[in-house]
Amino acid sequence: MTEKEKAAIMMESIKYRDMGDEAKAHELIAQIPLPPYLAKIGKENFGADFLIKGGYNLSEAETTFGRDWLTR
Repeated sequence: MTEKEKAAIMMESIKYRDMGDEAKAHELIAQIPLPPYLAKIGKENFGADFLIKGGYNLSEAETTFGRDWLTR
């Protein structure tokens, strides 16, 4: 995902947050790939289920740590 695409999603998310729709704002922001170091911290501190249920885009973490990193 390009920086321009990430910025567009962020702006759209802010729009929904400003309208009071936190669920839609989270849904949008979760589409942006979570940096691997943050995904790792999330897994260590909150567990794999938190990341999965949160709908976070873990594509960069999977590239860095391998496809099965959440279950290891």
